[in-house]
Amino acid sequence: MRKRCELVELRHLHCFLAAAEHGSFRKAALAIGLQQSTISRCIRDLEDRMGASLFHRHSYGVRLTNAGGRFLPRARQIIRSLGEGAAEVSSMGRSEQGRIRIGLYSSIASGFLAELLSNYGRWHSRVDVELVDGNPYDHVAAIRQFELDIAFLTGSKEWSGCEQIHLWSERIFIVLPDNHALVPQTELIWQQLATEAFIVSEAPPGQEIHDHLVRRLADLGSHPTIHVHSVGRDNLLPLVAIGRGLTLVSEAMTVAQFPGIVYRPIKDEILPFSAVWSPANDNPAFRRLLNMAKGKAMGQPNDTVNQGDQELTSAASPSQIRDPSP
Repeated sequence: MRKRCELVELRHLHCFLAAAEHGSFRKAALAIGLQQSTISRCIRDLEDRMGASLFHRHSYGVRLTNAGGRFLPRARQIIRSLGEGAAEVSSMGRSEQGRIRIGLYSSIASGFLAELLSNYGRWHSRVDVELVDGNPYDHVAAIRQFELDIAFLTGSKEWSGCEQIHLWSERIFIVLPDNHALVPQTELIWQQLATEAFIVSEAPPGQEIHDHLVRRLADLGSHPTIHVHSVGRDNLLPLVAIGRGLTLVSEAMTVAQFPGIVYRPIKDEILPFSAVWSPANDNPAFRRLLNMAKGKAMGQPNDTVNQGDQELTSAASPSQIRDPSP
C-alpha cells in the first residue's frame, strides 16, 4: 500500500504555499490566478490525502496549524528543488552547461578553427570542451560510438553512417630552413621540390603529409626521400631549422614562429576541411557548435548566430513551473 504523501501533487503544493504566504484563500487565488473555490478544494483535498488539518479557517483568513507549520518548509524545499532541476535541464538545453568532445586533425594555432573555438568558449564558457588529436579513422570510429561529438578533418572523403559538411580551406605551405636556396621565392611549385628530402611526424597528420608528398612528387616521376620522426609537430619544425629535411604544414600552422625556419606557399595547393558527426547525436552543446561552424562558413557574424539560437532555445524552454490545476 502506498503512503498518502506519495499522492500529493504539484498543484497541492502551489495552493498550500500560496495560502500560507497570503493568509487567505481569496488572496492566494488572486496571486496565482485561480478561483477561490479552486484553492479551497485543493487545500481540502491535500488535507484529506495527508490525513491532517493544515489550516485553521477564520472569517478573516487562514492560519497554519502545527502540522501545517511543520509541512511548510518541506513543501518549499520540494518546489525549490524542482525549480532548480528544471533550470539546470533548461540550461543544458541552451548549451550553457554540458560537455563536448572534439576530434582534431588540424592545427588550432590560427584560422577558422581557432576562431570558432574561441567564439564558442566566449559564448558558452560553462561548457567543458575536450580536444582530442588523432587520425581520421580513429575519430570517425569514436563518433560512431558517441565517444566524440564532432571531428574536423581534412579532405572530402565520405564516411558511412556520418554526416559532414565542408567548412573552410587552407593553403599548404612548405617549411624551409632560413638558409635554404628557395627562401627568396615568394611561392613555390612542386618541380622545385622534387629532389628535396622531407621529414614528417609519426603523430597525426604525419601519415597524410607523407601520402600527399608521395602523390605529388610521383606525378613528376620523383621518388621522395621521407624520414619519419617520433615527435610532435612542434618539435618537427626545429628539425627543419637544423637541416634535417623539409616538411609541409597547413596555413593555420604558419603563425607558429620558430628560429631558423620560413614558410612558403605551394602554388595551387588548397586543403579542404570538413566537420564530421553522427546524425543521431543529440548533445545540445555539440549542436550549438555545429550551428556556429555552419554560420561562420556562410560568413554570418557570430553574434547573429548565437542570438538567433538563444531566441529559439529560450522560446522552447520553460521559463517557470506552471500550476497544472484548472
